[in-house]
Amino acid sequence: MSRCTTTIKKLRHSCLGLLVKRPKLNPTSHCIRVGLFSSSSPSQLENILLVAFLTKNLSESGTRNLDPDTIPLSEHFVLQILRKSSLHVSRKIDFFKWCSLRHNYKHSECTYSHMFRTLCRAGYLEEVPNFLNSMKDDGVVVSSDTFKFLLDAFIRSGKFDFALEILDHMEKLGTNLNTHIYDSVIVALARKNQVGLALSIFFKHLEASNGMDKEDAAGNVVGVSLPGSIACNALFAALRKADMREEFRKVFDKLRAKGFELDTWGYNISIHAFGCWGDLATALRLFKEMKEKSLGSGSFGPDLCTYNSLIHVLCLHGKVKDASIVYEELKVSGHEPDSFTYQILIQGCSKSCRMNDAAKIFSEMQYNGFLPDTKVYNSLLDGMFKARKVMEACQLFEKMVQDGVRASSWTYNILIDGLCKNGRAEAGYSLFCDLKKKGKFVDAVTYSIVVLLLCREGQLEKALLLVEEMEERGFVVDLVTITSLLIEFHKQGRWDCTEKLMKHIRYGNLVPNVLNWQANMEASLKNPQSGRKDYTPMFPSNGNLNEIMSLLRYPYLENRSSDGSAVEDENSSSSETDRWSSSPYMDHLANQVESTDHSSQLFSLARGRRVQVKRIDSFDIDMVNTFLSIFLAKGKLSLACKLFEIFSDMGVNPVSYTYNSIMSSFVKKGYFSEAWDVLNEMGEKFCPADIATYNMIIQGLGKMGRADLASSVLDKLMKQGGYLDTVMYNTLINALGKAGRIDEAKVLFEQMKSSGINPDVVTYNTLIEVHSKAGRLKDAYKFLKMMLDAGCLPNHVTDTTLDFLAIEIEKKRYQKASILGEKDDSN
Repeated sequence: MSRCTTTIKKLRHSCLGLLVKRPKLNPTSHCIRVGLFSSSSPSQLENILLVAFLTKNLSESGTRNLDPDTIPLSEHFVLQILRKSSLHVSRKIDFFKWCSLRHNYKHSECTYSHMFRTLCRAGYLEEVPNFLNSMKDDGVVVSSDTFKFLLDAFIRSGKFDFALEILDHMEKLGTNLNTHIYDSVIVALARKNQVGLALSIFFKHLEASNGMDKEDAAGNVVGVSLPGSIACNALFAALRKADMREEFRKVFDKLRAKGFELDTWGYNISIHAFGCWGDLATALRLFKEMKEKSLGSGSFGPDLCTYNSLIHVLCLHGKVKDASIVYEELKVSGHEPDSFTYQILIQGCSKSCRMNDAAKIFSEMQYNGFLPDTKVYNSLLDGMFKARKVMEACQLFEKMVQDGVRASSWTYNILIDGLCKNGRAEAGYSLFCDLKKKGKFVDAVTYSIVVLLLCREGQLEKALLLVEEMEERGFVVDLVTITSLLIEFHKQGRWDCTEKLMKHIRYGNLVPNVLNWQANMEASLKNPQSGRKDYTPMFPSNGNLNEIMSLLRYPYLENRSSDGSAVEDENSSSSETDRWSSSPYMDHLANQVESTDHSSQLFSLARGRRVQVKRIDSFDIDMVNTFLSIFLAKGKLSLACKLFEIFSDMGVNPVSYTYNSIMSSFVKKGYFSEAWDVLNEMGEKFCPADIATYNMIIQGLGKMGRADLASSVLDKLMKQGGYLDTVMYNTLINALGKAGRIDEAKVLFEQMKSSGINPDVVTYNTLIEVHSKAGRLKDAYKFLKMMLDAGCLPNHVTDTTLDFLAIEIEKKRYQKASILGEKDDSN
């Protein structure tokens, strides 16, 4: 037996040697000469030797030396050649095409499938169209798995247009386009940020599903080709990331109309998307629907991601108090808060000046073993500076460094901006200079903050030099910096500085665009005004002053009594409340939502900005806001209103800052009725009110002597989830004090301190003034001492107030002395 095996091996080696030495010979005839072919059908050994000969010949000289009449072609034989790993892909392509030209051979589905996979793995995608055309001419259709392999390859390589052509090719060939193919393509395109193509395939899939429904055993109509949950969720996530709100709503509505059932991931994405886009009602309804479905299945229901999304959404809508209650429910619902939960809560509390709550959550985060990152510290630092807690903010920054948390450029920007806005401009500028010397943590935003500081102090030349330095360091001068300089140019009448600015900014076309916009704006203002004049016709009066509170009301707060408590609907009863629910407060919020409510948010934690920093998308409205600031600062109210009119007619949508600016000027000039009309239009346009809007309302009501109505507005603000910042407290204390409601002003002062906001010099000056004018000299002196003990430095207003206080004290002493003298005379 062993002797026979040795003989066969020697025969193979000798035959292979002959084949390798003489590759140009006819392989079949050569094999017959050496005695390998004994019949018309070759044996297994002969087939192996023939494959080896052809592989060697193809590697060295390609197909030019092959004799088509003597090679027995078959599917099995061709596949053996194509599967040879030693043969280059280009040689396989040549051999495949050579076989296609043989009149007695036709490629099968198997050979085409193998060749397609080979081309995709080797990156020869440019050859695929030729093979598809050849397959069409041969009348062969490969399996849907092969087509899916092709689609995935083209999508991975970024050739999305040809991937769509392959789908069309599949339809023309009559290939079975099952859901799995569509789903994989949608997922791949969505993850590649090709949302438009993913949408087109999604709608194409839905159109293909029309008329393809069937009935199950029970006679119910069941769709057979709806996209799967993974594909829909990937598409939802991509649309949310791309901020495509209308498309998201369209996809969502179409799927719901076809009976598509969302899974937990789908509910979480939808709740997060609708909530972030201002549709709190839909987000709460989806949570309610999710809870109801979870009653039937133990595994399905709200998870940690659901609660995090809801807390985030509530914070975005200014309902931080509600978010804190939901956070407490989260801890008893079987889920544990994660770092993201703490991060969004600390951020929400810091933005709403709830610094005591933010500090409590920060301590709880550390106690539970979560290490705060840079974002958490940045949120706390920003909130502390806004709450006038400068010393606490500096101590927190030192703790941040000691704990080894890396500070970012944004951290130092918060420090510099906070120091400058809290009367520590020298310290902020020194920190900026130190960072420049070290060459770290200085970016375009840092320069913009310091340029704004220099402009406010009137140091225009230094600001321009800083812009030049900013350009030399390679930072792009943004629209925020440009508008700060423009406002200062107008204030000082320094038109020559515009040319200097042009010299400093070498790159981009931002300054030319600004100057062209300014020229067009000035030309428009010189044109005759339309039928409307100034401000009166622009903001039509609807209602009277007593209806002010209805202008800033959430739709689902309409069913409330006068004291703010919820009024139950006739159809609802206390028996509907699930006492065993893990989230009763969230259930309460969801039950308040009306079925037809799709309104946008009417209160925002984010304060309106003059420049929206959205580049070209918001250029027009940014420039409108900038020149409104210029005109209103100079008292040119008519020009500001005309500018507002011109650009409203052009379709430029005002933002919160635009309305707040005009309303502020109306209030300062005593045009209270027109200010309420602006507020009314703001509500009709669903423009979210912020804390600055409420400051204008309180200031106007205070000047009108309507402190009672100001208190009602304050109550409405708090019930809507709003908050009070330092300016709001100062405005309210001033309004109540001048209305003679001194005790209420003192209560508000104590509330200010208990909420975590440090009173500033304006707060103390107001309290000293109102108490002095009310004859409460001891209380006025107490607030003066409290101001000095708190380290709050007096200003020129304090000196004037103290002079008035001294005069009042002397009057009291003189009156007291007079009374005592009269008593002595009578005795």
